[in-house]
Amino acid sequence: MNKIYKSILSAGAASIVLSASLAPTAVFAWGDSANGRPSYTIADIDDGKLGDTITFNSISDSKIGNEKNFVGARLASATGATWSADTIDVKDGETYLVRLYVHNNNPKGTERIAEGVKATFSVSTAVSKELTIVGYLDSSNATPNRYWDEITFRSKDNIYLEYVDGSAEYTNAAMGTVKLPNELITSGATLGYDKLDGKIPGCYAYDGVVTMKIKVHTSVAAKLSKTVRIKGTKGWNESVDAKVGDEVEYQIEYVNLLSEKVNDVMIRDILPTNVEYVKDSTYLYNSNYQSGVLLKENTLTTTGINIGSYNTNGNAYIRFTGKVVDKSLACGSNQLVNWANVTVSSSSSKNLVYKDDASVMVSKDGEVCEEKPTPTPTPTPTPTPTPTPEKIVETGMGETVAISAVGAGSAVTLLGYVISKRK
Repeated sequence: MNKIYKSILSAGAASIVLSASLAPTAVFAWGDSANGRPSYTIADIDDGKLGDTITFNSISDSKIGNEKNFVGARLASATGATWSADTIDVKDGETYLVRLYVHNNNPKGTERIAEGVKATFSVSTAVSKELTIVGYLDSSNATPNRYWDEITFRSKDNIYLEYVDGSAEYTNAAMGTVKLPNELITSGATLGYDKLDGKIPGCYAYDGVVTMKIKVHTSVAAKLSKTVRIKGTKGWNESVDAKVGDEVEYQIEYVNLLSEKVNDVMIRDILPTNVEYVKDSTYLYNSNYQSGVLLKENTLTTTGINIGSYNTNGNAYIRFTGKVVDKSLACGSNQLVNWANVTVSSSSSKNLVYKDDASVMVSKDGEVCEEKPTPTPTPTPTPTPTPTPEKIVETGMGETVAISAVGAGSAVTLLGYVISKRK
C-alpha cells in the first residue's frame, strides 16, 4: 500500500490502485478467482446443473438481472430507484448507497451451506473525475472462492469519496437489517443467514444485500498520513509485524492544503479491537512544540483532540502508543487496521473529513488453532518508510495551542477519505 502523494491540481490523477491481494485479473468489470465462471439461467439451476457445487452470483436472469453485476449504486435519498450497475454520475455533497448482492446459487438449501462468507469493499482514495469502488465476495468452500464487481463514480469535476462511518449493513430474510463493522472497507466483514457466522445456505430464500454509504466531495482541504512502528525501533511504515504484548507507536501527520488559515483542527484515532491505547502516550509536534508536548487528556482515541490553528502548508505530527492484546484474534493471520481522522473547517469548507490508516499484522497459532482452524488470510501491505517529524512548518498559532478535548456533543465525523494515499 505505497503512499503516492499527488498534487490536488492534477486533473489526470489515477482513479484507483488496489493492493496486490485485491487486484482483479480479469479485464471485465466483474471477475472471479477462476478467471471467468460460467453463467446459469434459473432453468439451468432447476435442472440441477450445479450438482453439489456451491457457487455465488452466477445466474444471468436472476431477480436482480445478471448476478455477475452484483455491485451497484444509487442516490441514497432515492428510495426504490434503479441501481446503476457499471457507472453512476455523481454530484458534490451528495450521499450514495452502494450495494453488494449475495446469493449462494445452489438450490439444495441447508444441504449445501457456503462457509467463511465475507464481503469487502475497496474504496478509491485518489482524486479524479472517475473513481471506482470494487466489491468482493469470498467463501472458503465455494467454486470459485472469490468474486468481484465494480461501480465507477463519474463527475465533471475532480472528486474524492468519503465512506460514511457506521453505514455498513446487511439485510436478509432471517435477520432483517443488521449493522456490519467498518472493517467492511478494509479486511472485510463476515456475513451469514440467521447470524453473522459466515454460513449461508443455497437458494433465494437465503440471499442478502450488503450496503454502505459514500459521500462525494470536490473540495480538498488537508493531507493526512498514518504510519506505525514497533516501539523502540526506527523508521515508520504502513504495516508492521507484531505479537501479543508488543507496544506499537503510531504517527499521524496533518498538513493544511487550503489557501487560508484553519482553526480548531480536530484529530481522532480509531483503534481496532485488539489494540489498547497506552495512557499518557500522546504527544503533539508542531512549530510551537518542536520537541513535542504531552497531551494529558487521553482523548485521542475517544472524543478526539483539538490541535489548534494552521496557516497554509502548516503541519503537525501526533504520536501515541498502543499495546497488542488478544481479545478476539482469529487463528492465522490478523490485520489490525487503525484509522486516523482529521476534521477541518474554514470559511469555504465546513467539517471536511479525511482519513488514513496503518496496520499491525499479528499471527495466532497454537493448540487451540490446531484443534479448530479458522484461518483469516489478509493482505500484507508493503512497508513504506516515511519521514519523522523533523521539519515543522509555521502554523501561525501564536504563543499557545489549544489541546483540550472536545465534548461528546462536538460534531466530529469518524471516517472519511484522505486524498494523499492510493492503495
